[in-house]
Amino acid sequence: MINRITIVGTGLIGASIGLALKTNGFRGTISGHDANADELSTALTLGAIDEVLPDRDTVLTSKADVIVLCTPVLPILDWMEYLAPGLNELQLVTDVGSTKREIAAKAARLFNQEGRAEFLPGHPMAGKESGGAALAEPKLFNGATWLFTPVAEEGKLETAWRELVKKFGAQVSDMDSKRHDEVCAWVSHLPQMMSTALAALLEDTFADDPVGMAAVQAIGGRALRETTRLGASPYSMWRDVALTNTAEIAQTISALEQRLAHVRENLRTPELREEFATANKFRK
Repeated sequence: MINRITIVGTGLIGASIGLALKTNGFRGTISGHDANADELSTALTLGAIDEVLPDRDTVLTSKADVIVLCTPVLPILDWMEYLAPGLNELQLVTDVGSTKREIAAKAARLFNQEGRAEFLPGHPMAGKESGGAALAEPKLFNGATWLFTPVAEEGKLETAWRELVKKFGAQVSDMDSKRHDEVCAWVSHLPQMMSTALAALLEDTFADDPVGMAAVQAIGGRALRETTRLGASPYSMWRDVALTNTAEIAQTISALEQRLAHVRENLRTPELREEFATANKFRK
């Protein structure tokens, strides 16, 4: 039975989890902690959390049934080290980190043992190009896939947490942590890096040409807006992804570079038609 939940990191995802819990019938207490006092205050004002935990020690002693780590990946790893010795087998820790291999490895080492809390690595495939509690919404996870990369047999609290996530409208799915990072490099991390590179290229190309920049922004239309939308994402959201999934992301970028070179070399040949035909199959 889950009666008390603590959310560490009350930005977009953390505050949205709090709102989703309340909207979908959770009647227990939701506590929140964030290193950013403004984010914490906004989450409290929105009603995403019921009370503020001012420091790490209060998170550890909050007696939460479930602690949800909603920070970037490197702070998640740090929180795991801090929390593991002080929790017990009647508690569950889960997370929303965008990469899972390092988190799963640390979970297997520090948790899911006699006298220790359970740990269930998780990753909701939802978000926005900008972060912050002010953008939180209870329906953020509706229709999204919520991935878990379990490292131990499922316990009662894990089962209960999965049921809460399903109430958000999310599609719950399990995946091996290594496979998770490989697939997410293709479907999430590469699109982000591609959008960032294109947006940065346009900025550098037209930064000293205001007339040209105005023309780009006026003429670009929906295609350009959609392609560069992710370019608005802050570095703080993606630094840890790049640091903890470097090889996989580099591999996808190299593959894309090769494919773009193929397109460039065949701009005036029938091969370009074949490239469009293959792309059309994927979209269908």
